[in-house]
Amino acid sequence: MKNDSRIFREILTGFVAEEDPLLSMLKWMMDQLMQIEAEQKIGASKGEHSSERKSHFSGYRPRRFDTRLGTVYLMIPKIRKGGYIPFFITEKRRSEQALISMVKEAYVNGVSTRKIERLAKQMGIENISASQVSQINKGLDEQVEAFRNRRLEKSYPFVWVDALYEKVRNPEGRVVSTAIMIAYGVTLEGRREVLAIEPFRAETAETWRAFFEKLKARGVEDIALLISDAHFGIQKALKETFIGSSWQRCKVHFMRNILAHVPPKSKERFAARLKQIWLQDTKRDAMMIAETIREEFGKKFPEAIEVLDSGLEDSLQFYHFPQIDKRRIGSTNVLERINKEIRRRSRVVSIFPSKTSYLRLIATYLMEYTEDWEVERSYIKPVKLQEVMDIYEAQLRAA
Repeated sequence: MKNDSRIFREILTGFVAEEDPLLSMLKWMMDQLMQIEAEQKIGASKGEHSSERKSHFSGYRPRRFDTRLGTVYLMIPKIRKGGYIPFFITEKRRSEQALISMVKEAYVNGVSTRKIERLAKQMGIENISASQVSQINKGLDEQVEAFRNRRLEKSYPFVWVDALYEKVRNPEGRVVSTAIMIAYGVTLEGRREVLAIEPFRAETAETWRAFFEKLKARGVEDIALLISDAHFGIQKALKETFIGSSWQRCKVHFMRNILAHVPPKSKERFAARLKQIWLQDTKRDAMMIAETIREEFGKKFPEAIEVLDSGLEDSLQFYHFPQIDKRRIGSTNVLERINKEIRRRSRVVSIFPSKTSYLRLIATYLMEYTEDWEVERSYIKPVKLQEVMDIYEAQLRAA
């Protein structure tokens, strides 16, 4: 007990020499809490041999954390399986910091004072000093770049891609529509992950090829199934960069394409019949339903049936993965939910003062999403994902 008191007294004495003793004490306490909490989650200390061990430490990740006493920079332990977020990080999120920095940058780039004041008020931001924002920007930009360029895993059984369009001011001061391409995947452990967010001037085969090539440069080698809308550039780039990967046309986008050729008064009835195609247990049954629709509506809506025939096979690729719930891989709905949340935040800004400010805002939000998924249950059971990749690799060898 005396030794413990002496050690504790020495630790406290060491804080006296710090520039801000209370802030230093707070950081020390958070470091200790993180270490204890992470060891409890793993079931053993670092380097300890234990039969109760559930996972292993996998380095650290830096994170800025603003407190009432001031800002501290934490080194949060990374856990190989299951992920880890400290229990005390609940209020101040990176996305809030990104909003603060974006408001300041908007001032600098000439957005009207009245509009910025209204924007700041909506976000609950007041009295921000230039030095505070500069410090926030630097820390955020470093984290965003680290996230966007981090090493990815070799295999992702399923990957979803899509593009958003945002109004961004270019270096010449002109507002241009910019394509923001996003990729989302599931690891072999069943964990969901935002893989990439990249801005391009437009969606073309060349820009999608560059997007996929960067994924490969960051470590991705195998994708069993890629899910997207029917953009020609995505299809062409996928064939050229990930040879052997299958492509699933989003059934929701496909239905919209078909219904565009149906009169409003007939849409509801025709849509109800169309939905039955993708609800069948087997691909054979789905094809039979499609045939009855052709016979019933071929003369009445010939253009709609032509679209159905041209894209039906691509919209049924998920049937080749019977071990997976088809609702999870038949459409881009999982990515649409993320896009909806992104748009909800970007709508507040309307026009972004620069490409950097957009990436700072949206990437920090996506980083939080990815961190939250680390501690969730598997999106798809790992044993099923491994089966998918075993079949995929066997088909590649046979080819």
